[in-house]
Amino acid sequence: MYRFSNTVIGFLNLFTLLASIPIIGGGLWMARSSTTCESFLQTPLLVIGFIVLIISLMGFIGACFHVAWALWVYLVVMLFLIATLMGLTIFGFVVTSQGGGAPVPGRVYKEYHLEDYSPWLRNRIKDPSYWRTIRSCLLGSKSCAKLALWTPLDYLEKGMTPIQSGCCKPPTSCNYNMAMVAQDPDCYRWNNAPTLLCYECDSCKAGVLEDVRRDWRKLSVLNIVMLVFLIGIYSIGCCAFQNTRRAETDYPYGENRMSKIRPRWDYYWWRWWRDRREQLY
Repeated sequence: MYRFSNTVIGFLNLFTLLASIPIIGGGLWMARSSTTCESFLQTPLLVIGFIVLIISLMGFIGACFHVAWALWVYLVVMLFLIATLMGLTIFGFVVTSQGGGAPVPGRVYKEYHLEDYSPWLRNRIKDPSYWRTIRSCLLGSKSCAKLALWTPLDYLEKGMTPIQSGCCKPPTSCNYNMAMVAQDPDCYRWNNAPTLLCYECDSCKAGVLEDVRRDWRKLSVLNIVMLVFLIGIYSIGCCAFQNTRRAETDYPYGENRMSKIRPRWDYYWWRWWRDRREQLY
């Protein structure tokens, strides 16, 4: 039982060490790709990969080779990682608590409105440089190419993804036969050109935010599972750290370190008095 925690930490960190290699490889592969969407994700992927690699390496060396300072650094970084992940999870649930689509009468799909989402997400998506990157991703994904082959009956019977609903068609409420009637501003942003469509519409930005909201909710649930896993590893790591500290001393586990006992200051006086009394009596 003494070495059990060190063995478990060693195997867990060896597993995460090997798992970080494909993560870093994927980030480097994205860096070489010419697709805008892939290069947009390369930085966080590389950062996550290198952090996992360094933490796993420190934990593996500390647990298997009984290096106390490596395990100490490992535990400090793990504590920081747990606190960061906990903060991101709470933030994710707060930010994605708003949103969702509005049903369209007579249609299977839903439509999405930008004002239904949290202010932080709205401000993020309205940033011109950020939206320019997302727009390039949407054009490269060719999500709207499938709808070009649809018949009017398909629009009544088939569902759409949030991006298709917001970016590939004008709002259902638009009526282009009545030019003098006040309509949704997105109705005037619509263009039939394949490279324009409704990519500048608020409904398109709302569709992107809906995809982000759904993915973020899934990621938050995964973060909770990871938190429980990391807290368990951290607890085992604390035991391994204590074992390593103990192994650095000259005394094995369970052995009494006390070799000498220095008597109290009055011990010899008491012993002399006892011997004198025995001699007298």
